[in-house]
Amino acid sequence: MSTTPAGAVRARITSLLPSRSDLSQMRRDPRRDLLAGLTVAIVALPLALGFGVSSGLGAEAGLATAVIAGALAAVFGGSNLQVSGPTGAMTVVLVPIVGQYGPTAVLTVGLMAGVMLVVLAAFRAGRYMQYVPAPVIEGFTLGIAGVIGLQQVPNALGVPKPEGDKVLVITWHAVEEFVKAPDWTAVGLAVSVVVVMLAGARWRPTVPFSIVAVIAATVVAQVAGLDAKPIGDLPAGLPAPSLSFFDAGSLGSLLAPAVAVAALAALESLMSAAAADAMTVGQRHEPDRELLGQGLANIAAPLFGGVPATGAIARTAVNVRTGARSRLAALVHAAVLAVIVFAAAPLVSKIPLAALAGVLLATAIRMVEVGSLKAMARATRSDAVILVLTAAATLALDLVYAVIIGLLTAGALALRAVARQARFDQVSLDRGDHTDEEHQLLAEHIVAYRIDGPLFFAAAHRFLLELTEVADVKVVILRMSRVSTMDATGALVLKDAVEKLNRRGIVVLASGIRPEQRQVLGSVGALELLRHEGRDYANTPEAIHAARDHLHIAGVLPAEPTAPAGQ
Repeated sequence: MSTTPAGAVRARITSLLPSRSDLSQMRRDPRRDLLAGLTVAIVALPLALGFGVSSGLGAEAGLATAVIAGALAAVFGGSNLQVSGPTGAMTVVLVPIVGQYGPTAVLTVGLMAGVMLVVLAAFRAGRYMQYVPAPVIEGFTLGIAGVIGLQQVPNALGVPKPEGDKVLVITWHAVEEFVKAPDWTAVGLAVSVVVVMLAGARWRPTVPFSIVAVIAATVVAQVAGLDAKPIGDLPAGLPAPSLSFFDAGSLGSLLAPAVAVAALAALESLMSAAAADAMTVGQRHEPDRELLGQGLANIAAPLFGGVPATGAIARTAVNVRTGARSRLAALVHAAVLAVIVFAAAPLVSKIPLAALAGVLLATAIRMVEVGSLKAMARATRSDAVILVLTAAATLALDLVYAVIIGLLTAGALALRAVARQARFDQVSLDRGDHTDEEHQLLAEHIVAYRIDGPLFFAAAHRFLLELTEVADVKVVILRMSRVSTMDATGALVLKDAVEKLNRRGIVVLASGIRPEQRQVLGSVGALELLRHEGRDYANTPEAIHAARDHLHIAGVLPAEPTAPAGQ
């Protein structure tokens, strides 16, 4: 049954929107979802505060993002278990934007990125995530962990954040400032939080030790009267939605940062959703719908002063491990954080910045999966190179450039590996029913080569070099039935090789040319060169027979005996 274009568009839009099955899943086991959502909220609170502070827009921006983006992504996203909000990877991208364009530019960039994500969802771009190589993702994650950790150094050392947008430079200047006037209070709080979180995770993985450590650090700082810089005043509630930050005149200059934010949001969200699928049985996310959910979340979050959001791997993992069954858990997480914003803002404002720095340092350490890195590094030399290069580029440049460099490197190494699979081997001729003397002449004057694998730009020039070195023969037969693919470069190189052999008086015949190869060869004028007397040959025996005929006519082989008259 055919559908109209309007019907196809309607069906595509409907497939991206929430369905009744989402609501029915939320009713199946609400108690487990409520418990999971509460646990995730407790874990997410210090992370939202910390990432808001690290982004340069303040703790309130992180909370607004966790509430607004977390709720919208839960409703419209493509995963039943995904938890969204501010993340360390996004913070890494936002810090340079704040440094170059100012804090309000981040809101405009987030809105633009949200629109881009909705467009990507409409064009069903989510499926292409599967083509990102694992070493790029591992290197990307390792680099992000390094950047997040380095970003926390100023607050962990209790020094003002130095100017600049390069994390390595900022870290160096922060250490210099600390050496001049050491603040051991901040260092002690940060280290204590890190130790409690890492040790607690080994002892009781299901307990949210991040909130325990932050509460303990805040109480100690208040009771002991320690000179620890707090977060500062937080508004009691979310601000009213507003577009006052949006500057249409700056759209051109902010386009590149918006593309970077959209690319990162898509990449990290789909990675997180895939990780949630891997940790469960029977769950499978819808990538295009996930892009739509993240797009709507990023359109809405800036209206309330929030930073761009993505799916959060750490919070999603906690959600799965604590027994979440549906989107209700992520909605509960957002609701609990909203209650905290309205009811506990004065208490939250007293949390020391050093304690939040400790939370993010511990998070960065836990992001590094040593076993996965070792396995990837031992797999192949190419995988190790891609991983290290992507991680180094993340630290030295930025995330988007790092992913591009990783993908280009992976592509180049993959092409080299494929090109090495192409083989160009001389094959023995079938003796057939001719005499030993004739066979010797055939062996001396006819040579056959079998081409195996792809004949494309990465392998073609090696093929040309080997083919044109053929000597002391009269006929070359190319067996092409095993050529898996051919592009224009391969066809041109083949044409060049045949022309060079022809100029040396060597006839080139081809057998087993496939229909798709004929089109490529014909488009560059190589097909006619491979034909003998206006034809090419379906198989190698036919080509050998034609080669013998040519040698008989040329007088290289003795003339075949003719049958006596009358027979």
